[in-house]
Amino acid sequence: MKLIDARKDYYRKLAHEEGYRSRSSYKLKELHKSYRIIGAGHYVLDLGCAPGGWTQVAVQLAGNQGKVMGVDTSFVEEIPGAHIIKSDICDISITEEILSFFGRKINAVICDLSPQVSGNWSVDHSTQISLNYAAAKIMDQVLEKKGNA
Repeated sequence: MKLIDARKDYYRKLAHEEGYRSRSSYKLKELHKSYRIIGAGHYVLDLGCAPGGWTQVAVQLAGNQGKVMGVDTSFVEEIPGAHIIKSDICDISITEEILSFFGRKINAVICDLSPQVSGNWSVDHSTQISLNYAAAKIMDQVLEKKGNA
């Protein structure tokens, strides 16, 4: 199997040139192209937002009339047009903080969560399942009836 040299990776280079924090920004752009997840004026929650590439794209898609919040346990540098909070999505008070910021239920939840990998498959798998459960629980509480997730 041939390993990809990160310095030669097309999307990594493109992200750097276009000012995105991660190559995964293009993953969200492709998803949006197919499914129109975020519209102008949408209220969007980004779970597991570090380093902020998806949040940057969400801000662009939601525009000036939209609102974007990113949540992560890691520190995320400020992103113009987004509200970032350092918090664990498993914390039961997070839902109140999200709804308080938006002032209503939201249009879309985007999520590219990943646990801190320990190298122990059983532990990592269990942690991923717990994160997915926590994300689904949050979506159930904050997403409007016909919202996108």
